Amino acid sequence: MTPPQSPGTDPGQIKKQHAARASLAMLRDDMILGVGTGSTVNAFIELLAREGWASRLQGVVSSSEGSSARLHALGTPVLDLNAVPDLPLYIDGADEATRARQLIKGGGAALTREKIIAAAADRFVCIIDDHKLVTTLGRFPLPVEVIPMARSYVARRLAALGGRPVWRQGITTDNGNHILDLHDLSITDPVAMESTINQITGVVTVGLFASRPADLLIVGTPTGVEFI
Repeated sequence: MTPPQSPGTDPGQIKKQHAARASLAMLRDDMILGVGTGSTVNAFIELLAREGWASRLQGVVSSSEGSSARLHALGTPVLDLNAVPDLPLYIDGADEATRARQLIKGGGAALTREKIIAAAADRFVCIIDDHKLVTTLGRFPLPVEVIPMARSYVARRLAALGGRPVWRQGITTDNGNHILDLHDLSITDPVAMESTINQITGVVTVGLFASRPADLLIVGTPTGVEFI
C-alpha cells in the first residue's frame, strides 16, 4: 500500500505553490495589491507571510471575507477599493483557463468582487495549476451570481442557452446573493456568452472573465511554471 502523502508533498499543492511563488516577483515595496480568493491564492497569502511581504505592502484590496480574514491575521492592512486611487496589480486564481487567458471563476462564490477588482487593476495576473488549463471553457460549471428573487427566472433563461443550471444551495455570497452553477455548457465564444448572460435581468455577474481576461497566466507544473 502506498503511504499517504503529507500536505507538503501533495502534487497538486506543490504546483499551486510553484505558481504562487512565481507571482511574488511582481510585488514591490509599499504597493497596494489586489488579492483574490481560492486555494492557490491561499498558498500565495501563506507565502506573503513566509517571505516577509505581509509587512512590506502598503495594503491590499481583497475579493472576499475569507481572504480578508487571512490577510488581517498577517497584520496586512485591508483597504476599501473606494479609498484606493490606483491598483497596479491584482493576483487571483481561476477554476479554468485557456491559453487566450480567458477564465471561469466563482467556485468560491466571490466572482462579483473578483470581477470588480480585475476591472480596476492595471494588471491582472492569474495563478493556477496545470490541470485547470483547458482548450474550451465549460468543463467546470459556470457560476452565475443572481439576485435571490430572480433565481428561478434566471435559471430558465440559462437553460434556454443549452446549459443545466443548478442552485448552489446553502451558499450566500458576500453580497447576499445566490449562485447558479451552469453545467454541461461548451463555451466556444466566451466573450459573447459573457455578454449574453450579463444581460439577463436579475444576474449580478457571470464568472466568465473573457472581455477582460488575465494579462498574464502563471501555470504551476510539477517542475516549475509556464508563463502564458
